[in-house]
Amino acid sequence: SKTTAYTLAFKLHFSGFIEYSDAPFETTSHLKFPRMMKLGRDVTLYGLELGLLTMKKGEFSRFLFKPKYAYGDLGCPPHIPPLATVLYEVQVLDFLDSAQVDELMDLSMEEQNNVPLSTFLNVLDTQRSFGNLCFNKKRYEDARERYKQAMTLLQNREPVDEEEKKCLEEMKLPFLLNLSLTYLKLEKPQKALCYGQKVLDISPQNTKAL
Repeated sequence: SKTTAYTLAFKLHFSGFIEYSDAPFETTSHLKFPRMMKLGRDVTLYGLELGLLTMKKGEFSRFLFKPKYAYGDLGCPPHIPPLATVLYEVQVLDFLDSAQVDELMDLSMEEQNNVPLSTFLNVLDTQRSFGNLCFNKKRYEDARERYKQAMTLLQNREPVDEEEKKCLEEMKLPFLLNLSLTYLKLEKPQKALCYGQKVLDISPQNTKAL
């Protein structure tokens, strides 16, 4: 469904060819670090959406799309003629699914505390990955929001015992460090120092924070 599709983002290499053509009309093969593309937003070609949903991380596939799964009766002038059959070569490098994140963020604080720790940690990992992707693309404000959302979740979580409390404290470290670096990029050094100190409060000998 479209709702599911909008939660999936793929990092991929792809090249599109008009059938029997040797030269691609679009390709990411020249990019060392291809961007993350969200299904239903960045990837809108119907056949390509369907194809990606069948693929695994690391997989390489070729898809031959008839016009109704590609650019239709009109094509996409000047590069794609009407009624064109197109070939796409696709390699999935990585993917992220934000469904768990979206579901958890919609819960009340009490409901969030009842979520199993393993699910909670998976959500934090996904938030960190999305934040890192934004950071690497120099979208520092978006990265900051992802990291801060994760910190809010961590601060609201009530640990059931000392072991879980220690685990949650350790989980804060990468987000605090990332926030410190992000605020440096946003040219807010006082904020950066503040988050660095929060790391040192948990881990006094942390090299990055020092």
